[in-house]
Formats: sequence, C-alpha cells, structure tokens
Amino acid sequence: MGGTTGDSRWPVALVLLAALLVPLATYRLTREAALSRLDEAAQIALTSRALTLDSILDRQRAVAAVLAVDRQVIDTLRAGGRDPGDQVSAKMDLLRAETQSDVIYLLDVSGRAVAASNWDQPASFVGYDYGFRRYFQQAMAEGTGQEYGLGTVSGRPGLYLAHDVRDDGRDGDALWGVVVVKVEFDALEAAWGRDPAGTHVLDAAGRVLISGRPALRFQPLPPDSGTRAISMALRGTDWRLVMRSPTAGATRLAGLAAGTALLAVLLAGIVLALYLARRRRAARVARADAAHRADLERAVGERTRDLSDEMRTRRAAEQRLVQLQSDLVQANKLATLGQVTAGFAHEVNQPLATIRLLAENGRHLLGDGPLLVRENLDRIIGMTDRIGQITRELRSFSRKATGTVQAVSLQEAIQASLMLTASRRRAVAMAFDLPDLPPGLCVRAEAVRLEQILVNLLTNAHDAQEGRAAPRIAIAVETTSDSVALTIRDDGPGLSPGMAAQLFTPFATDKPQGLGLGLVISREIARDFGGELDALPPVPGRGAAFRLTLPRAA
Repeated sequence: MGGTTGDSRWPVALVLLAALLVPLATYRLTREAALSRLDEAAQIALTSRALTLDSILDRQRAVAAVLAVDRQVIDTLRAGGRDPGDQVSAKMDLLRAETQSDVIYLLDVSGRAVAASNWDQPASFVGYDYGFRRYFQQAMAEGTGQEYGLGTVSGRPGLYLAHDVRDDGRDGDALWGVVVVKVEFDALEAAWGRDPAGTHVLDAAGRVLISGRPALRFQPLPPDSGTRAISMALRGTDWRLVMRSPTAGATRLAGLAAGTALLAVLLAGIVLALYLARRRRAARVARADAAHRADLERAVGERTRDLSDEMRTRRAAEQRLVQLQSDLVQANKLATLGQVTAGFAHEVNQPLATIRLLAENGRHLLGDGPLLVRENLDRIIGMTDRIGQITRELRSFSRKATGTVQAVSLQEAIQASLMLTASRRRAVAMAFDLPDLPPGLCVRAEAVRLEQILVNLLTNAHDAQEGRAAPRIAIAVETTSDSVALTIRDDGPGLSPGMAAQLFTPFATDKPQGLGLGLVISREIARDFGGELDALPPVPGRGAAFRLTLPRAA
C-alpha cells in the first residue's frame, strides 16, 4: 500500500510544477516573438515613412533650386524687386499648386518679400521683411538654408527651404536675393495620427517638429514605457524619424498563450489521472485473470504451431521469389544484349551506305585519273575507321566507356554529318538552312560520336519528309558563355502526342523498318558529354524539332 501511495503522489507534483513553469516559459517566448515581429513591421513602416518624407523634401528643394536660376526671377531682383503684372508671383502660385508646396516667395538681399504665391490673398507675404529669419541668413551666407518654425504672418508651423539667387552675367557672380519654399505637413501628420504607433520627427536638440500628435510639437519627446522605439536619420538634414510602437498587443498575446499553455497542462494532468486510474483497474483485472493463465498457455502453444506452419510456407514463398528474381536478371541481360545488337545494326547502316556510294563513285571516276581514286579510297578508309569506332563503342556501352572528350569544331562536325547523309539528300533534293557559326566555335565532345548523334537526327529528319514535294531541314545554333544548343527542325508532319511521350523509350518507333534505338543511344552519348538531347514541344502545323545541348569548349 505504501508503494501505491508514493506512485500516486509524484504525478500530482509533476503536474503542479508544469502548471507553474510551462505558462511562464510560454509567456516569455511568445512575448519575445511578438515583439520581434512588431520590430520588423515597425522597421518597414519607418523606412516607408522616411522615404516619403525624403521625397517631399527633395521635391521642394528642387522647386527652390529651379526658381533660383529662373531668368524672370533674376530680372525681377535686378530691377529692384519690381514685378510688373505680378508675373513672378503668378508663376510661383502655379508652381506651388503643381508641387504641393504651401507658399513660395522671393526675398531681395535685404530680406524683403518682393513676390509671393499668395500675393492676391489677404495674408500675402509681399512687402514683409524676413531678414531676421535664420533660413534667409543661411542662404545668403551658404547658398541654401533650412528652418522649421512658425510663420510670421500665418502663424502656422512648417519647414522653410531657402536657396540663393545668383547671376553670373555681366555683373559677375552677383547675389541678388533668396527664393523660399514653405512646406506644411498637415496631411502627413494626419496620416501618422491614424496609426497606433506614434511617429515623430525630432531636430538635433531632441525637440518634436513633425508628429502624428501635434500637441507634442516644439517640445522634447516625453518618455513612454509602454512602447518600443526605433529611429532613423533623415537624409540631407540633422533630423531623426522616431516611431514608438505600443507593446500592449504583444503582452496581451503572450498572456493568451500562457493561459492556453496552463489549460493544456491542466488537461494533460486530467488525462494523466485518468490514465493512472485505468492502469490501476488493469492491474486488478490482471490479478483476476491469473486463474485463466493455463488456458492462455494452451492457446499460445496452439498459436505457436500455427506460426511454425506459416513460417514454412513463407520460406517456400521466399525461395520462389529468389528464383523469379534470378529469371528477371537473366531476362534483363538478354534484353540489354538484344538492344546493343540492334543498336549496332542501326548505326552501322549509314556508314555502310556511304562506303557503297563512294565505292560506286570510285568505279565511275576511275577513268579520270588516279588522284580522284585515291581521294575516294581515303574516304573509304575513313568510313571503315568510323565503323570500327562504332563497334568499339557498342562493345563498351554497358560499362559507360565514353572515349576521349575534347574540344570539337561544331562546324566540322556538321559538315561531316551532312557528307555522311549526302546520298539521301541528293535522292530527294533536300534543302538545308544552315547557320553562320562564329569562327572557332567548339564543344566538349568526341568527334565520331558527335557525328553519330547528328547523322541520326538528320536521318530522322529525312525519313519524316519522305514523299513531300519540297523537303527542308533547318539547323539553328544558340550559344551562351558555357553551352551550345543546336536545333534540327524538319517540315514533316511532326510528332504525335503519344509518340512524343515515349520518344526516348527503347524500341519505341513509328517507322515501319525502325528499331527505336537511335534516339536512345544518341541521348546516352549526349549525356556522356555532359549535355542533353530533347525533343521540343510539338507545334501544330510544323515538323518535329530536336535540341542537342553540349558544354561549350573554352
């Protein structure tokens, strides 16, 4: 009884400890993750608002810079500030409307406003003296000036951007006055104010200049313990953009997660209690079943005999499986041997046809002189060499012997392949579209086997156009820095969807006399070179097209 009491106490203690630690850990991890996501979102929003503010300032600086070199503005200042017909003021008003400035005005060297975009309004700046303003003094001394403050006439806060007006004409580089653009940020502050995160622009002294909470303007930013603050310097100013994101949502989410974890721990405790009660009941049942153990042992004995019979049956089945696997291996060997033999017969056909053509040509030209006879005999020797190379490749096909891969001239390989299929071309008056290849274009391959691929593709293109009135084969070449893609297209009927799906399957062919091995062997050769051979997707009304991609030789 004492052991049972001890076993029932430790699960309770474990549940109580988990109920204390798991919610605390969950609260901490969830809050940290929520704050991290809050920081990421705030950083994105801060960057977007900084870019918006930079764009506004750049546009308004451009307005001041453009007006500073305007001939009409310079002439007005040179004329002592006389603006006949308020033309300069009207121009400034038009420019203000186009650039979303609040007011644009022109000051002479004494700081007196001689033209303004609001010249026709009751609160016109024309005639007012702004010589005491810091932005005017900076522009006169340094060329440009900037000041954020309250307007002398309007009493509204805004940013003043000033640019000096100079004339490098007959009076030399003379300073005639200053162009001022005032920008107010009411719309921007209203947009910021709709965001729960507080956004503020601070000057170098830490005073608030622009804010989604206008009541803070011109005051130091007060501390706020319920937010997380990030900041960013604004380009071209000594201002900083500060965003304070409230953390109440992260805290609330962490509290919900901790509550959920506590509930999960309590549910787990209930499940554990039910499990322990069930285990105690099972122990009682086990003691009650002890009387029936003899019957169970007899049942186990009977089952053991059944299992022995089943194991004997399984061993017999395994022996049959081994025999079937052995038969399958032998069948695969025979299929591979037949595939290689058929491939040999398929590939030897073209060189033998060419040998026959050249031999007949030699007999025909024998009376013209021994030189032509020697040339034909040399070609015959080359063809026999090719037959020997093909047979060697077929003998080594099963062990993936690829020969020596080196730089091969693509132009020479194409010309050699055309020569090997010349008998077919002359028989049907085949037309060719050949590309202009860059001088010295080479690929990584082995010459004889590359010609083997090209001859196979050209032969297929010939066969696809048998009986057509104007057969044509187009060859195109595309190059990149590390590969060369050669496309051979015919004007035949094209590939049927069923044939295109099994094109590179051994023995799959739609030719009455075909073996279905040429493309299979050609793809294997291309892959041995580190390239690929594919059929381009069928296009209705156009013939078949194959693309051979090979590594480009340096």
